[in-house]
Amino acid sequence: MTFGDQGTPYGAADPYTQWVVEQERIRRRRRTRRTVAAGTGAVLVAAITAGGVLYAGGDGDRAAAAPPLSAAASVTAPPPSGAPSALPSLLSRPVIRPEQAFPAKSVRLDDGSRYERVDLATTTDCSEGMSPELAALIQQGQGCERLTAALFTDAERRSQVTVTVLSFRTVQDASKVFAMASMDPVAYQVVSLDPPPEAGLPTVPPGSAGVFRRLMTVRSVVFANGQWGDGAETDEAAITEETEDLLQYADDNVVAYEDPSSV
Repeated sequence: MTFGDQGTPYGAADPYTQWVVEQERIRRRRRTRRTVAAGTGAVLVAAITAGGVLYAGGDGDRAAAAPPLSAAASVTAPPPSGAPSALPSLLSRPVIRPEQAFPAKSVRLDDGSRYERVDLATTTDCSEGMSPELAALIQQGQGCERLTAALFTDAERRSQVTVTVLSFRTVQDASKVFAMASMDPVAYQVVSLDPPPEAGLPTVPPGSAGVFRRLMTVRSVVFANGQWGDGAETDEAAITEETEDLLQYADDNVVAYEDPSSV
């Protein structure tokens, strides 16, 4: 059972400025958090870094659709319609692990396209990989249990698509995050992975155009941010297709774990 959305035009002008400013704000915040974490001995399995992603997605995703939610505000959401009757027992299971969400380094999809997973990062401190607004929203509920992100590139090593799985203790929190990220994807965003040096890929120039998509499963929200590695604004259809295909690939893995009866 999956809930999806569409996005706005590729490279739209208004989200461009907001997206660049927001990503730089996340970078500054992450540098501060890393300094504090170093002093307290906090450890991440792999560091999640903020790449410059310009959101683009369909008519329901325009950045001005809703103002950012303040930390003091409160949002509640009921379980999504059509939730499985076995929801309590499903939520009692451990959240999906990185190797279950992203089991293979080399991925071949049903259409024959091939992708390489060049990085994998996971943390239980989900705020490390998202905007302050999204972190504040999550803190209002029972919290995010795990964030796992994987960076993929295509066979030509031209694209960079970060797919992120946020898993929650309650379906209400997952539904709330999905709803707010759909209304204001600039404020309620996860950040993209920069390729590690050993991957041999360039870092996407800050402010480059890209595609932003998300889906919801039983207790997780799966995000996908797709860009060309050189920051190109051409071939919109191609980068959109790659982003959506990898999002669906990860979503299928998460659904198969969270609700095996649906597979």
